[in-house]
Amino acid sequence: MNKLAIIFLSIASLFPSHSKAQDLMARQAPIDTKLRAVDSVSIKRLLKTEEMADPAIDLYQTWSNEFVNYTQALPAEHRIDLRDFHMPCDSRVVNSHYGYRRQFGRNHYGTDIKVYLGDTIRAAFTGKVRVVKDQGRRKGYGKYIIIRHPNGLETTYGHLSKQLVKEDQMVKAGEPIGLGGNTGFSTGPHLHFETRLLGEKIDPEKLFCFEAGDIRGDYYVYRRYGRSQLMAAHDVSNLPEETEQSVEKAEESRAFQQQQMASRQNRSKVYKVRSGDTLGKIAKKHGITVDRLCRLNNISKNKTLRPGQILKCS
Repeated sequence: MNKLAIIFLSIASLFPSHSKAQDLMARQAPIDTKLRAVDSVSIKRLLKTEEMADPAIDLYQTWSNEFVNYTQALPAEHRIDLRDFHMPCDSRVVNSHYGYRRQFGRNHYGTDIKVYLGDTIRAAFTGKVRVVKDQGRRKGYGKYIIIRHPNGLETTYGHLSKQLVKEDQMVKAGEPIGLGGNTGFSTGPHLHFETRLLGEKIDPEKLFCFEAGDIRGDYYVYRRYGRSQLMAAHDVSNLPEETEQSVEKAEESRAFQQQQMASRQNRSKVYKVRSGDTLGKIAKKHGITVDRLCRLNNISKNKTLRPGQILKCS
């Protein structure tokens, strides 16, 4: 064997044959697939964590631990995913429905479900606790909780005897958040359950069948300029995006709201008295003295305030 042949064989021995190289690649492929799967799971977990840290961030402009009356415009269309739903309590008995109450002369913005004192109340969806408050004896919701969910809904749980969660806490669907009670303006133990989208009240019984303990559809498609509807998962993907007309109407609505806000700033400021308000609290809130507040409204410092009363503040 000549020197050239020896050198060639030596070089060839340093590299695997074509078949061996293919075998090596074949063994490596499952490892790459597993790494990609791990990366995919990690990314999904990261996105889920971010989503829970600030749920529905694309819809809500602010996060507050107070009961908020939203002023921002609602979207022309929003799809609410209901598939994560869990009954907020074990009871299936509805005591009072959403709508106008003639005996009280006002609207009822939720569904009252019969519960007993101490019954476990659970989160209807995975989300983040925004409000944990007590409106006091014989007032409003009493002890209540508001949770914001990634699907855009905020759910309210009122008249609780005990709250088991704290503000800014993340909860999963079905996780205990409180105990049934009879606090606030209530005539007997029950859970007052509300669903809202950017403050817009939605009848919970349009979304859920409490008697069956289940959702009425996979999605609820809310529309500002048309009829909202329930849809199955296989149908919702076929929905068209916002039409040009809807977008134009949304823009017109935003412009109109801005004009209204500017107009309000030019007019005298007024305040609607709430339960627990005092002249001192109202004056401090609006940056004026109690004396000025009294002069503006021609009342004395000893005046007893009535909830619903309108006071001038400028």
